[in-house]
Amino acid sequence: MASDRSRNWVRKEGAAQTRTSFPELFFDLVFVFALIQLSHALASDFSSTAAIESLLLIFAVWWVWINTTWVTNLLDTDKDPVRLLLFGLMFGGVLLAIAIPQAFEAHGLVFAAIYSAMQVGRSVFALYAFRGVDPASSLTFLRITLWMLMSSVFWIAGALEARPVFWSLALLIEYASPAVRYYVPGMGKSGRETLDVSGEHMAERCALFVIICLGETILTTGRNAAEHMAGDLTFAVFCSAFLSIGFMWWIYFHHGQEKVADKAEATSKPESVALKLFTYGHLPIVAGIILAAVGQDFSLSLASEESTPKEAVAILGGPALFLIGNIWVKRAAAREMPVSHIGGLVLLVMVALLLPITDNYHIQMLATAVLFVVALWEYLALRRIAPSSA
Repeated sequence: MASDRSRNWVRKEGAAQTRTSFPELFFDLVFVFALIQLSHALASDFSSTAAIESLLLIFAVWWVWINTTWVTNLLDTDKDPVRLLLFGLMFGGVLLAIAIPQAFEAHGLVFAAIYSAMQVGRSVFALYAFRGVDPASSLTFLRITLWMLMSSVFWIAGALEARPVFWSLALLIEYASPAVRYYVPGMGKSGRETLDVSGEHMAERCALFVIICLGETILTTGRNAAEHMAGDLTFAVFCSAFLSIGFMWWIYFHHGQEKVADKAEATSKPESVALKLFTYGHLPIVAGIILAAVGQDFSLSLASEESTPKEAVAILGGPALFLIGNIWVKRAAAREMPVSHIGGLVLLVMVALLLPITDNYHIQMLATAVLFVVALWEYLALRRIAPSSA
């Protein structure tokens, strides 16, 4: 009976099963809150220590989301037990987001315990779902569960002492585990292409998450603009910030996302491609958008002040990370180096060399101009290659 029940939880083949479901979209809403918490925490304290701590939290939030996406890619979210899993993870995600501002202070143990419970609990659920249905996938999730249990030890230990050190080790364990195919002594490695991944579904899920991040940036920028609208430069900076978000959308969606989806759908190695394009490849894209939101906060609240290295890192570093992530993904998807993106990185470095003679207002304007140049450059290059498809 357990086998039959589990069998009904596994995703079936068919076009409808590759589309993002409403429960998945509902689950994603939690991460709007988590991303807002992260950007607010960074904007309120952007010291070197706080930046490192926030980076670890971004890694953690991304890993919860992408690993859940892998599981919902393999299971049928129209089944009640899978939906209940998502609702449980949603509740844990809200608590996780609440703990983010104080994760390296009073709420460290709460954050570590909830994070570990979400990661281990989801893996155990998937292990049970595949038991008696797909032995190879079941064994893979057994290995994943063991790796998550090992990292949980470091998460809890870090909540008690030496938090940045232990939490860095925990994340290193988790991020390294897919690369070594979840090797476990006595059990060996997981087989290649063991999991029946839907590349189309993964591409759509990650694209929607990028939209969530961009939407969070618009919300944060709008809130900050409303608070500083009395300033002479606020409207101009807001327009610049809004345009930069639009250019990010264009850079990611106009050409790259389609290529990524085609690559993920057509490949004979969907698990390996999904790992490269989505699990690792989209992390700098997401981190760049979050950092760009922090930079826009600085440019709105401190528009006329001379830009400090801290503020310049946020204003210019966000677009730079975003372009680096797109270079990675587009290079892996199309096997072509996006020269426009390399040019954008060079221009951002040139803008950084203007410091400290430029204020935050002009730095934001220049960062937006660079994104515009990249978007236009790529658009014109694509028109020359295939005029009919542009």
